[in-house]
Order: sequence, then structure tokens, then C-alpha cells
Amino acid sequence: RAEDLADEVERIRAAMGSDIDVSLDCAGFSKTMSTALEATRPGGKVCLVGMGHNEMTLPLTAAAAREVDVGGVFRYKDTWPLCIDFLRSGKVDVKPLITHRFGFSQRDVEEAFEVSARGRDAIKVMFNL
Repeated sequence: RAEDLADEVERIRAAMGSDIDVSLDCAGFSKTMSTALEATRPGGKVCLVGMGHNEMTLPLTAAAAREVDVGGVFRYKDTWPLCIDFLRSGKVDVKPLITHRFGFSQRDVEEAFEVSARGRDAIKVMFNL
């Protein structure tokens, strides 16, 4: 629903504290890609990482009107070292996006997937190993 998408976009923008220049969709669902397209600032970039669903329904007209670039990557050659450098240097702070943390017991894993599947309460779910 449009209201749910708007609420999710506002939560993400509030968590980031600024406009979102680049969004990475690492899940590959219509909902996550739509959220990335709507949350990214005009002139920003959205990247689908990995293999998403074969067909998706997306708000491409709105993204095109805001001149959001859309691309994708399937392989990770030389990506991880750059990402790790960004995290290590503080250029990218992902901590505001982590809304839930779980242990790694069977029960914790099941609860984490339930929270993630509900979607409304979670931006990113992390396991503490």
C-alpha cells in the first residue's frame, strides 16, 4: 500500500538523518526495491545487488521523474574491500539502520526471520555471532 511505503520511506530518512544518495537493495523484492526507489533523493542512485525476483512491480515513472538512476550488480568482484573501507573510515554509518539484534540460537533465528517478514517494525535485522 502507498501509505505503508510512505511510512517506511519516512522511517528510513529519519534514521539516516539526511537525504539518501545511494540505496542498495540486497533482498530483491518488489517492496524493498520500491522502498529504495522512493527513499533515494532526486538524482540519486539505486542498485539491486545480487539476484532479485525475475519480475517486479515498481514505481519507475516516479523514479524517472526524479531522475533516480537504477543499476544492478550480480557479482561482488572488488566490492567488499571498498565497502569495508567505507565502514572502517566512518564514511558510511549503517548503525542507524539496525533496528533489531538477535543471538544465533534456533529460537533467535526464527524470531529474527519473523520480525523481518513483518517488515513494519524492522529496517535491518542483525545477528550477533
